[in-house]
Amino acid sequence: MSATPIELPRWADTALVPLVSVVAALLVAGLVVLGIGESPLEATALLLKGSLGSLEGLGFTLYYATNFVFTGLAVAVAFHAGLFNIGGEGQATVAGIFAALACLWLAPLPGILLVPLAILAAAVGGAAWAFIPGYLQAVRGSHVVITTIMFNFIAATLIVYLLVEVIGKPGSMQPETADFAKHATLTPMHQLLAPLGLKLPKTPLNSAFLLALAALVAVWLLIYRSRLGYAIRTVGANPRAAAYAGISPARITMVAMALSGALAGGLAVNEVMGVQHRLVLDFTAGYGFVGVAVALMGRGHPVGVGLAALLFGALYQGGAELSFDKPTITRDMVVVIGGVVILFAGALEGLFRRLVAGTLRLGRGG
Repeated sequence: MSATPIELPRWADTALVPLVSVVAALLVAGLVVLGIGESPLEATALLLKGSLGSLEGLGFTLYYATNFVFTGLAVAVAFHAGLFNIGGEGQATVAGIFAALACLWLAPLPGILLVPLAILAAAVGGAAWAFIPGYLQAVRGSHVVITTIMFNFIAATLIVYLLVEVIGKPGSMQPETADFAKHATLTPMHQLLAPLGLKLPKTPLNSAFLLALAALVAVWLLIYRSRLGYAIRTVGANPRAAAYAGISPARITMVAMALSGALAGGLAVNEVMGVQHRLVLDFTAGYGFVGVAVALMGRGHPVGVGLAALLFGALYQGGAELSFDKPTITRDMVVVIGGVVILFAGALEGLFRRLVAGTLRLGRGG
């Protein structure tokens, strides 16, 4: 007999359960830090100071969070359709190729046209690379988990071939393209805000952060305020009922995967156009896989995804500062902390949902 689903208010499911999971994960991580002879309180203070305690640290944190917003939303949209898209790395890689080709081939265009076209190219590239696994599952019955994993490897091979044999920088020993024209790149945030009288330190944070915020709003409107979003959630909840209601699960599967891939393309926009200003190998740096954890922790809701992305951005930036100030706490230890957070937010979700549900019942006197 299957367990009865635990019903929680939306605010509790979206915010309280992840918060309890994070607190529990940090307590366990504190025990790990204590086990190597360091103070958990001091380590936490250094982590927070490194990530949020200065404008420079905050800039790096928001830069990392931008990547996690895009990859987290990509996974979340697929989740709502009942799909598990773990191909964000490959989709972002192909998106980066498309964006780079647009920036190089359309360089004669003015920036006001070139930048939007390059962003659109990234979205199209990511959408196309995700659409194929969606089509294979919808039409051929190939499981999307397997195909997206395979497409990650295909994309990794494709970018190596293109950078070495086709679009690589002539005379360079590194697999990379030539630098983009200045008007083909995104504006750094410290330059964007300077005319407003805000003096910010130089960080990788750029205008892709504003695109990430817009993506959070757009996905919320799509999923919860549109007919397509209703169809996506219906198919994710019960494909047979959706088909009975006249909704095509096959069509929604392909559309949801294409939207998911387009969102993953935002990672390429941030890295390729906003930071590297050229196409390089491994620019995805594992952000696509962390996006799975961000979506899980955020319960697939854009607000939760945004908060989870900020948390992982703080872990990335604060962890780097922590390992510098405390050499005994290496970057590997920070990865362990992130892994514990993922474990508690994913595998132990049911435990924390029961804990929150019981606490709420006690609070109501039930």
